[in-house]
Amino acid sequence: QVQLVESGGGLVQPGGSLRLSCAASGFTFSRYAMSWYRQAPGKERELVAAISSSGGSKKYADSVKGRFTISRDNAKNTVYLQMNSLKSEDTAVYYCNANRQGAGTLYDYWGQGTQATVSS
Repeated sequence: QVQLVESGGGLVQPGGSLRLSCAASGFTFSRYAMSWYRQAPGKERELVAAISSSGGSKKYADSVKGRFTISRDNAKNTVYLQMNSLKSEDTAVYYCNANRQGAGTLYDYWGQGTQATVSS
């Protein structure tokens, strides 16, 4: 079955760094675009960063540009989110998403989320 398992969250001080990982299984990882979303308490889920299936195209939310980097390793079926210069407003549950459009069908999978807390 399809699984997306996030890890790497935790508590970090402002200005610190975290590296999130999302290990995928149960589908052909290299055919899927991958994204990281986040949801803070009382707020809607928002797109943080996305990467194309080959890794050649990336996009970021304005709020994280220059601080976060998304990458993927198709040999390891894993996508990463390197988060630097963290701010308190980055505190949220971070979710991994895999998606692909094929033959009129949207394939869309989600992980269970990992908590990242930025606090002194």
